Amino acid sequence: MKPSNLKTKIFLDSGDPKETREALALLGFLDGQTTNPSLVAKNPEAVGKKFSAAEVLNFYEGVVKEVSSLIPQGSVSVEVYADKDTSCEEMLDQAKNFYAWIPNAHIKYPTVTEGLKAAEISVKDGMRVNMTLVFNQAQAAAVYAATRSSKKGDVFLSPFVGRLDDRGENGMDFIANTIKMYQPGDGHVEVLVASVRSIDHFVKSIELGADIITSPLKILKQWAELGMPVTSKQQTADSNQLRPIPYEELDLNRPWQEYNIQHELTDKGIEKFASDWNGLIDKSK
Repeated sequence: MKPSNLKTKIFLDSGDPKETREALALLGFLDGQTTNPSLVAKNPEAVGKKFSAAEVLNFYEGVVKEVSSLIPQGSVSVEVYADKDTSCEEMLDQAKNFYAWIPNAHIKYPTVTEGLKAAEISVKDGMRVNMTLVFNQAQAAAVYAATRSSKKGDVFLSPFVGRLDDRGENGMDFIANTIKMYQPGDGHVEVLVASVRSIDHFVKSIELGADIITSPLKILKQWAELGMPVTSKQQTADSNQLRPIPYEELDLNRPWQEYNIQHELTDKGIEKFASDWNGLIDKSK
């Protein structure tokens, strides 16, 4: 059962409803689930198969609907297809389609100019969004500014801590910096820690006061085996090997277009998701 002193929401990061069932049985609860093209490509029912463009969307819809039925009170993040050339209008067309699949969707947009344009329009139209592939405070500030018309619960921000760690930066510093930057604000953006690679990431995120953590099933299993700790006493990794990420003083009241949102890891992430999605499609069909 959920620890009584746990304020952070726990999501599963998976494109497989079987893992949703396993997580629910393991923890006794689940507050939501995040999906993306790479996770859908890893679904056992998709591995080794090729679909037409219509078939792959139908497959994704089936996965999302099954997950939604298992956690009807939670959130399910559904990601639009986007490569470096995808326009705001193309993202919005997908988003409207995906949003109609289930009643508890958050639409995932990449944190690039066209994605922010789409998010700004989406929240004004009453849609919930999850801004993904976030790697620095400027991106986090831009998301806050672009979605200023929304209420708490409608907007998630997904910083990818593991990918920062991969290049020698302390991803948990970025989480702490973002939470600090958002504290004087109105609370309409919730910090959803993503790319969780270890139990240390997981427990430290709770300790820092992250709103949400999305985690692979294997990390949820480790957390359960440790008794679902909410402090980092169980930490074993030495983060001193990682470069600190300094805090930036940014004004959240600026127009989102004024922030420098360019980040090479965002570009690489978009390329990877697009490649995994395209890898499922047989263009001859």
